[in-house]
Amino acid sequence: MKLVILDRDGVINHDSDQYIKSPDEWRPIPGSLNAIARLNQAGYRVVVATNQSGVGRGLFEMDTLNAIHDKLTKALALAGGHIDAIFFCPHTTADNCECRKPKTGLFREISTRFNVSLIGVPAIGDSLRDLQAAATMGAQPMLVLTGKGNKTKVDPELPAGTPIFTDLAAAVTHIIT
Repeated sequence: MKLVILDRDGVINHDSDQYIKSPDEWRPIPGSLNAIARLNQAGYRVVVATNQSGVGRGLFEMDTLNAIHDKLTKALALAGGHIDAIFFCPHTTADNCECRKPKTGLFREISTRFNVSLIGVPAIGDSLRDLQAAATMGAQPMLVLTGKGNKTKVDPELPAGTPIFTDLAAAVTHIIT
């Protein structure tokens, strides 16, 4: 099975230091939805692995998170694409859970749910924790410079051999060519 794992905020949609707290605040990064559609057309299953601590912080409820994901799904369908599953961590750092990236709980759940090894699977993110979780699981971390990417690219803890792309569209072109 061909699989790609994507972070959400800063990769698919614009990020905010104040969190994406409503469907109105969710805005796709130009080219990201078409990039996901291109992955689908090339036979890839696409899943999202996203930390959503705004739920745990009480900034928004699960209904709101579901509405945000519904907006993502509908916008993506209009671009001719789809996401096979969305895995999220609703916890804060203080909860010390296993699913909050850079821990690997979300990635282990993806592996279990799809019954696939993540060795070499492209995992695209904009923050160090996205890339660390991917590398720990043997996936191929890929950094995009959207979102927090420009800050992340100079982090000394960036996993060795992480390719860097301007945005999701550029990363997808690399994957499918």
